[in-house]
Amino acid sequence: MRAARLIRMALLIQSNPGLTAAALGRELEVSERTVIRDAQALQEAGVPVRSERGRVGGYFLAAGYRTRLTTLGPGEAETLFLSGLPSALRDLGLSDAARTARLKLTATLLPSLRQAAESSVRRFHLDAPAWFREPVTPPLLPELARAVWADRPVELSYVRPGRDGAPPAAVTRVVEPYGLVLKAGAWYAVVRAPGGGPERDGGWRTYLVDRITALGPVEGAGEPFVRDPDFELAAHWAARSAAFARTLLRTGVTVRLTARGLRRLPAVVDGAAVADALASASAPDAASLVTLDLPAESEDVAFDQLARLGADAEVLAPPGLRERFREQAAALAALYGADPQR
Repeated sequence: MRAARLIRMALLIQSNPGLTAAALGRELEVSERTVIRDAQALQEAGVPVRSERGRVGGYFLAAGYRTRLTTLGPGEAETLFLSGLPSALRDLGLSDAARTARLKLTATLLPSLRQAAESSVRRFHLDAPAWFREPVTPPLLPELARAVWADRPVELSYVRPGRDGAPPAAVTRVVEPYGLVLKAGAWYAVVRAPGGGPERDGGWRTYLVDRITALGPVEGAGEPFVRDPDFELAAHWAARSAAFARTLLRTGVTVRLTARGLRRLPAVVDGAAVADALASASAPDAASLVTLDLPAESEDVAFDQLARLGADAEVLAPPGLRERFREQAAALAALYGADPQR
């Protein structure tokens, strides 16, 4: 722990000559007294750190000296590709590796390029989690991430949600963890179950990490698994998530929309459903209304979505959904037709 901190301190001083003990303490999350002790330890190890007092004082390395600690290790280099996702790095337990990697990279740059790198960090940031929901890190995520990095097979237990009123079921499987995906604040594991076979879609599975209840090494499996060289996580996720979204669209709704309702439809309905609905749209009639067939997950979901369009959407079928909108319209008319001071 202290050795890693000393390396970071030397890199910080090399990248930013003149940092004070207070500034180094903030960066390293230690006290000023600890910074002073660490500077002495670096001197004893042969790193020519010197401190200067006064308004322009701080910590410096001897003129012309550069550390030999700027070679990135494999893990540090890999974390640089996630450096725009600080919340993901924190969840995966990679924050320290990423900080050290960035320091090493900064220490190798010319001052002008270093300023450009710092400028981009100040101007661009990717915030992955969704609004209005506090992200929660699944407790087994860091351990699962280590297995993904190492191509290590794992045995996991997973709670599968029940269907048609059935209780949730616990499943235990040996899997090869190929990747992790952060989608709207939720983590998903893309795995392959050995022996899945083509009849089971090659054994590929996607698990919500929140539902993984236990995780451990596979007994007797000392070697990493051999990854499929043709596997690309982004392409796999795009194809599977699109296919999954379409499997949820089990209910058909016929709806008539105004021009404004048609424009607003993509804002209230899922993407896969919008594409199919627009493909089925009729030409505008004499009143500029368009009729289309909208796939939906259920009548309940369709009701919630189309209610946001107000009078710009009229449900024609199924009859039960149209009746729900008629009842809501009557209830709203009665509510707003009454004296608010009653």
